[in-house]
Amino acid sequence: MITNLESGTNVHEIASGIYRINTPVPLPGSEFSFNQYLVVDDEPLLFHTGLRQLFPLVREAVESVMPVARLRYIGFSHFEADECGSLNQWLALAPDAVPVCSTVAALVSVGDQADRAPRALVDGETLALGKHTMRWLDTPHLPHGWESGLMFDTSTGTFFCGDLFTQPGKGEMPLTQSDILGPSEDFRQPMDYFSHTPKTGEMLERIAALRPTTLACMHGSAWQGDGAALLRHLAEALS
Repeated sequence: MITNLESGTNVHEIASGIYRINTPVPLPGSEFSFNQYLVVDDEPLLFHTGLRQLFPLVREAVESVMPVARLRYIGFSHFEADECGSLNQWLALAPDAVPVCSTVAALVSVGDQADRAPRALVDGETLALGKHTMRWLDTPHLPHGWESGLMFDTSTGTFFCGDLFTQPGKGEMPLTQSDILGPSEDFRQPMDYFSHTPKTGEMLERIAALRPTTLACMHGSAWQGDGAALLRHLAEALS
């Protein structure tokens, strides 16, 4: 469903109760996209806020699914504009919402920058939303940032993988089973925006062991299939 004809912002359900909000953004000589993920439940969660300048579009998209004021959690992987740039704008509209981030992120950035105290999660901690249970995974320096972490929905097998598998283009396909590793590696390698930590393989193997079936990518299409195999292929590429 397109929620804004001018920007092309659109909303699609990629797993039970999980909606991808996608906005294509033109870049010099190319196309790119920003995704947020809305988990609709008793205590709804928005993962990634989007850039501040995209806030009106993302808010409009969320409102097409549920009232913004119902949001209970605003989650993100690490402290960066497209991850949490509009955090305080969301907190202003959702009086019961709190930021959700890693303990390190709360300590070094979010505790100071957010208008409401964050809920800092420790590695492996779960967050019960109702039908969905989110597990927090600390991933320091994966893909970048000491404070990085990612989320896994144990009820649907959806891994909210942030900047992993970033794909160029508009992300026209909400959910695909086609190759995303090739395009994402072609996009990553010239810029090399991943950190290079000796624990990358170990962290990716830990996530692979959860056997995700849907990957909620922040840029490009979400993906469905054997997530464990794809994550292990990514580890090989990064090694």
